[in-house]
Amino acid sequence: MQAVFNPIPSRLKNARVSKGISQKELGKRIGLDESSASSRMNHYEKGRHAPDIQILKRISVELGVPLAYFFCDSELSAELSCLIENLTEQEKYNLLETLKKRKA
Repeated sequence: MQAVFNPIPSRLKNARVSKGISQKELGKRIGLDESSASSRMNHYEKGRHAPDIQILKRISVELGVPLAYFFCDSELSAELSCLIENLTEQEKYNLLETLKKRKA
């Protein structure tokens, strides 16, 4: 049986590092107790524990990435999700229509 790939640990670390935030600081910013913030974030980044969806939502807001970023199977899809998230609603609609036309 093949192991299931969990993209959350590496995506979490990549997004945090790109923002220049320590594990402890990120943990504190999302409301974790200061005394355990660093170790809990470390456990999430190492894949020892998985953050629940509410914590992951707070992390996504703090790091400025969409929640979907943490679940993408490929780096390309993760990057696309971030770029799409930053589009205006009209730009998203236009992109969607363009992609639908290509599919047809």
